Amino acid sequence: MGGGTAGLVTAAGGAGLGARVALVERDRMGGECLWNGCVPSKALIAASRAAHVARTASRVGVHAEEVRVAFDEVLEHVRRVQARIAPHDSPERFRGLGVQVVEGSARFEDAHTIAVGNERLTARHIVIATGTRPTVPPIPGLSEVPFHTNETIFSISSLPRTLLVVGGGPIGIELAQAFTRLGSTVSVIDAAPTFFSREDQEVAELLLQQLSDEGMRVMLNTTVTSVRRHGTGVVLAVARDGVPAELHGDALLIAVGRTPNLDGLGLHEIGVRTDSGGVITDRKLRTGVAGVYAAGDVVSGGLKFTHVADHMARSVLRNALFPGSSAVTYDGVPWVTYTDPELAHVGLTEAQARERYGSRIGVWRRALAGVDRVITDDAPPGLVKIITDPKGRVVGGHILGAHAGDMIGELTMAVTLKLTVGQIASVIHPYPTTAESIRQASEQRRKAGFTGWKKSLVSWLVQHV
Repeated sequence: MGGGTAGLVTAAGGAGLGARVALVERDRMGGECLWNGCVPSKALIAASRAAHVARTASRVGVHAEEVRVAFDEVLEHVRRVQARIAPHDSPERFRGLGVQVVEGSARFEDAHTIAVGNERLTARHIVIATGTRPTVPPIPGLSEVPFHTNETIFSISSLPRTLLVVGGGPIGIELAQAFTRLGSTVSVIDAAPTFFSREDQEVAELLLQQLSDEGMRVMLNTTVTSVRRHGTGVVLAVARDGVPAELHGDALLIAVGRTPNLDGLGLHEIGVRTDSGGVITDRKLRTGVAGVYAAGDVVSGGLKFTHVADHMARSVLRNALFPGSSAVTYDGVPWVTYTDPELAHVGLTEAQARERYGSRIGVWRRALAGVDRVITDDAPPGLVKIITDPKGRVVGGHILGAHAGDMIGELTMAVTLKLTVGQIASVIHPYPTTAESIRQASEQRRKAGFTGWKKSLVSWLVQHV
């Protein structure tokens, strides 16, 4: 049930294994990622990065003419990208894989039967993969004014002169920076007292500073008390640190979180338990009803990333079709916020590691400003930060910098395989690359241990052997 990442991977994998599979989708196959999330946002970010590079190219001796953003062409670029990727998720491709694709809204009639219009589908195993939609908060006046979510922002008619973004999470911040670079004046309003509270705060604060230097205004500890229409735009009444103020904008983007798509599925009638976060499952993605599973963003307590939905789908296939079972764990899941520079994360933050291990942890850093490749590229400064347990094993990694999303894979492997920083430091990295900073950060532990009697012994050996 659902044609987003979790549903597509389950359907394709099941058919490939020889199972008879039906996939039900009420809208467009490809889900949130293709139409409203990962794909269009990264295409928009690519356009905004090109504008930023052109504007700032003089710092390396390249003087471009005045940069002009043709916003309608930017949006056409977004649509072209979606059109190139869409066939991979299309009904035609999946029918070619042997999947029965059924278009319409599904509802459980019993634990092994769902109805789609007048059609009835029965199966031993049913997977709920209906995803999420943008949360619309109960702000007084919001229903009376025009506003956007990630479902509508990519079809906005023109580039807003001023954009107000309610919500300072990854979606809000990524889009805020993109619109800033395309030419909008952007203010982000977030009720949280800290920026990106799920991230390691040292790297998060560095990112916040760079975003502010580009002209983005991020207002933390700020609540929206009401909204009203003003001409063709909107006015937000806010309270920042308890002090009231008004913000005027030509456009408003709401990006405060996600709500699971559960309405009309008939889950409670068959005994599937849910809460505000979605479908309640065990670690093997089983609901309390035999044969009924859930995967992807609709799972309560799960991490809402495309790569996690893919991982969940593969776990469901193993649990449903093979003896034994496969539990899902999130300990080694990486994620990336696609700002520029990118912010990548895996495992524990420094604060979480201190809470778990106390003062015996290791924190190993390499500032990217001193890395040769970053210097040659005149790239923005950043940081590689590696967290180790008392035995020197990597339990967390955090990277702020260009290509951080590609670099985090090395630290993800270290966390997953319980490698030590010494093992990473012994791996040859190509020069000059930004990824070399991971080895340089790892070497800090080796240097930190080279003191006292060890240093004296080596010095004696060098002089006398």
